[in-house]
Amino acid sequence: MHATIHALVEARHSRRAIQRQLGMTSRTVKRYADAAKPEDLFTGQWQTRTPVLDEYEPYLDDRWNAGCTNAWKLWEEIVPLGYKGSYQRVRAYLRQKRTSPRPVTARPPSPRTVGGWVLRRPETLSESEHLHLKNVRANRPEIDALTRHVRSFATMLTERQGERLPDWLAAVRHDDLPSLHTLAAGIDRDRQAVIAGLTLPWNSGVVEGHVNRIKKLKRQMYGRAGFDLLRKRVLLAS
Repeated sequence: MHATIHALVEARHSRRAIQRQLGMTSRTVKRYADAAKPEDLFTGQWQTRTPVLDEYEPYLDDRWNAGCTNAWKLWEEIVPLGYKGSYQRVRAYLRQKRTSPRPVTARPPSPRTVGGWVLRRPETLSESEHLHLKNVRANRPEIDALTRHVRSFATMLTERQGERLPDWLAAVRHDDLPSLHTLAAGIDRDRQAVIAGLTLPWNSGVVEGHVNRIKKLKRQMYGRAGFDLLRKRVLLAS
């Protein structure tokens, strides 16, 4: 309990917050917090008295870690082993384990954040982002495979390496990535057109740009533009 309270104090919890979290009185929290070491709490008749539960704590810890958290059952188990103390001592010891603050762990990155790391160019990631993504890939094989496939496709797209598409599709099907399987199936239905798009310097980007511009002009009229007015606006905008 001394270690727990001092850990909370070092984590900048107020004594009032510690009191609420551990269910203690302010006087008890102050007594533990003011003691530099646990031995300072041992006074009077308790100073030379050996706690009766000490030698059974390793057994209780093992059973607790194995999933047994019932104080009465654990008390019944240690009595045949020679424990002569009360059930209340066992219950108090297990209550301490239940109320002890769990170790603070780093918050895992959100799916949106990880997706951003995967989709961005590797050279644009900071050193910290590189390390975080490396850690995620090391612990999640499916994220590692997804990252490899996404970056491989990006290389094909930016460097016009359409001849690598069949190998990429085969590699995607080899891994257990259902979402990419759906994408691969769609690409495979029009494989030759996709290969041409990834290889040839021509594309329909200009046409799509004009289509988007015309749609924008049409929407600006809120559906009230006739053909003649819309034609004039398109021609004048050109």
